[in-house]
Amino acid sequence: MPIGPARMPIMDHLGELRRRLTIIVVSLLTVAVIVYFATPTLIDLMIDQIKEAMRGGDLYVLTALGGFTIRFKVAMFFSMIICTPIIIWEIMAFILPALKPKERKWVVPTVAALVALFFIGMIFCYYVIQPAAFGWLLDQSFEFAQNMADAEDYLNIYMLLEIGFGIAFELPLVIFYLSILYIVPYKTFRSQWRYIYVGLMVLSAVVTPDASPVTMLLMFAALIGLYEIALAIARYVIVARDGKQALKWSREDYENAELDKL
Repeated sequence: MPIGPARMPIMDHLGELRRRLTIIVVSLLTVAVIVYFATPTLIDLMIDQIKEAMRGGDLYVLTALGGFTIRFKVAMFFSMIICTPIIIWEIMAFILPALKPKERKWVVPTVAALVALFFIGMIFCYYVIQPAAFGWLLDQSFEFAQNMADAEDYLNIYMLLEIGFGIAFELPLVIFYLSILYIVPYKTFRSQWRYIYVGLMVLSAVVTPDASPVTMLLMFAALIGLYEIALAIARYVIVARDGKQALKWSREDYENAELDKL
């Protein structure tokens, strides 16, 4: 009889969770302290893509504590980016004991894919979304008012967009695993595409913090492309591993087929 993963007592689970969270928090704070001193240069890098939309490129701090608050937020933002591989690895390492031996071989490729997709989402946002989003938003008041670039407001929107797109670009991996593990049959993803597209549009509206139709539509287009790519890869894996008939399998069908192989 195959032996499943060992069960840990609840207190051991909590202790392990505390240890993983401590590593993440200490890593974030340590890197943030170091990065804090480089924040002026990093802020220049952040606004480089939106200077044209700002029509001047100068940011204004409107309160006495504003400078420290902004630099602290930017330091934490870049600390999170730098520590992304650590954060994702610690989360996966916490889940690892619950996985079957056959499933554990996917952990390292999954961590690599999660990190890569997060950074691809942020890069896409930096080069494509930020100029379009700020250009549209600032154009709304151009004809009747002069925009004063509040540094905290601009950088908050900037960081939320970057994080939002980084997280949204993890969608393909979720779709991929739901398909190849038969949690959601491949045929369901294909047959229910209209509802899924509507869901992606709603997700695009929720994730984008600036309420800009330009940002939402660009996010929607990117998510549809990623969704279709993920399904294409999942189809290839399913057919190569279990045959074309497996495209219609449910989780129960998959488990029955695994039992038949024994």
